[in-house]
Amino acid sequence: MSDSKYTWLALFGIVALSGTLMVMASSRESAIMDELAHIPAGYSYVRFLDYRLNPEHPPLLKALAGVPLLFLGPNFPTAHKSWTEDVNGQWDAGTEFLYRSENDPDLIVFLARLAPILITLLLIIVTYLFAREIVGKKWALLPAFLLGLSPSVLAHGHYVTTDVAAALGALLATWAFTSLLLAPSGKKTLLAGLALGVAELMKFSNALLIPFFLLLIASLALADYVESRASGTERFPRRKWRRYLGAFVATCLIAFALVYAAYLLFTWNYPAELQARDAEFILQSFPYRPVIDAVISMTDNPVTSPAADYLLGLFMVLQRAAGGNTGYFLGEISAAGWWYYFPVVFLLKEPFPSLLLILVALAFGAASALRKGERGYVRKLAGYIGIRFQEFAMLLFIVIYWAWSMKSPLNIGVRHLIPTLPMIYILATSALRKLIESKSEGVQGRRLVYLFSEHIVGPLFRRQVTFHRLKSLALALVLLWLVAETGSASPYYLSYFNQAGGGTRNGYRYVTDSNYDWGQDMKRLGEWAKENGVERIAVDYFGGGNPEHYLGPAAVPWNSEKGNPADEDIEWLAVSVNTLASAMAKPASGFQRDPSGEYAFLRARNADFKEGMYAVPEPDARAGTSIFIFQVK
Repeated sequence: MSDSKYTWLALFGIVALSGTLMVMASSRESAIMDELAHIPAGYSYVRFLDYRLNPEHPPLLKALAGVPLLFLGPNFPTAHKSWTEDVNGQWDAGTEFLYRSENDPDLIVFLARLAPILITLLLIIVTYLFAREIVGKKWALLPAFLLGLSPSVLAHGHYVTTDVAAALGALLATWAFTSLLLAPSGKKTLLAGLALGVAELMKFSNALLIPFFLLLIASLALADYVESRASGTERFPRRKWRRYLGAFVATCLIAFALVYAAYLLFTWNYPAELQARDAEFILQSFPYRPVIDAVISMTDNPVTSPAADYLLGLFMVLQRAAGGNTGYFLGEISAAGWWYYFPVVFLLKEPFPSLLLILVALAFGAASALRKGERGYVRKLAGYIGIRFQEFAMLLFIVIYWAWSMKSPLNIGVRHLIPTLPMIYILATSALRKLIESKSEGVQGRRLVYLFSEHIVGPLFRRQVTFHRLKSLALALVLLWLVAETGSASPYYLSYFNQAGGGTRNGYRYVTDSNYDWGQDMKRLGEWAKENGVERIAVDYFGGGNPEHYLGPAAVPWNSEKGNPADEDIEWLAVSVNTLASAMAKPASGFQRDPSGEYAFLRARNADFKEGMYAVPEPDARAGTSIFIFQVK
């Protein structure tokens, strides 16, 4: 068998393993919070061609998730007020659709998740194909492997949410547009436009690709100018850059046509008067009234109304990003956010093996970049842009995306960084390849490695171990470590934290929300109650599951204001970790919390009271990782 066939076989193994792990996890989990809105919205798009639900996210991922449900033919609550009267009544519509319309919610959720799982597998394949152009066939397996076994990707890759889909869109668009700039052609322009359109239909954050593309063109222009000036010509190739700008405009027009066509389809049966009413209500707090008036006026015209819905969703995202989100982080609860949130959460959530490879690659790359050489830093950068343009493009995207994320007070999970993960892994692989294949190590380095390989590793394997083999062996051990890490987290990928973050069982002490608890364990709570013969249990739940569905008459809706369930002769209390974070974490400066919501009787259990989530007493049992169960009587 040729090396190429072995490579494709290895890629198939990565994809098959990743897919199996996601399907297994999906089958054991209840709907997460966002799926309560996304699943009915996606089904309504493809069945009714009506876009009244969940406009704050583009339609493509949700619509693809809704396609398998067409074959199931579930009942949809078109007579409920969440559909007929409410403005964006997505949450009530989700509850009605999944749990009160005589449907099978577990089957609906499982079928809806097939599309995101397939998109995740496609992302792994595209990561390999893009990396293959940069690092070669064999080395391209490394970023695919890191992505396919990433706990964050395995977690969010099997939910009907937009983060992994956004990563696919961003990677495809970056690959297609950089290929276009390197060798312009009509075919590549079409592909770049379609890729950009797909990216914009996946998630609104991919709107960053537009200024990113312009920065790429400007970077190429400056690099060319630096090189021409160094060579003495000092001529700026205006015709060449006009062609690039023309390709950019054509790319954007093709993308707009695709986005417009998708919104035209999914708003076909969305009544114009309802669309105008919804836009007016949703954007009432938007700071710029002319924007609201423009969007509403566009809804009156059937030609412009699809574009109006796209703009409505984009403005909703900008509005929410500016407003932030109440969350728990490092002992505090706040709605203002923390600028260092994403770097810290990334360091706590990324597996140590992957972090080790990334940090080694970063150190090696930084050392190479800081060597000035004969050309100087400016010409060195210009040469890097010209020779390794696609690597530069990925690095620039990561910098832009991370800077934008850190600036935003919307701190709701490491999932927002997933669009940069494939590029981080590809760049790390490129640096690691140079490091491992490099033959110049320095005298001291060679001496230490010689002693280590001759007297320790060599006798162990009974053969001579060269420095190259030693580095390859170290890489193999790190990858085996990643396999063990991912395997130990199964199937609780959403709650995975590395050892510095307390591990999967204790990561909630550092940060919660979609990093740990999104409501995925309600099905497990039902199983626990059945196994333990629980007849009544107070439930304070955060998520897209339904306690009544999984617990039946045993479920008693609860919250902190009701006090201790034991006072009503209830023996057990189940509380979501997110709820406990809101109740027990130390309020940040300026954040006000109602004392009645602090679960005082649970606090009293902890004799060694500490700030943050250390104030939470050890539960008597857990449903999965994210629902704490206390025996209160």
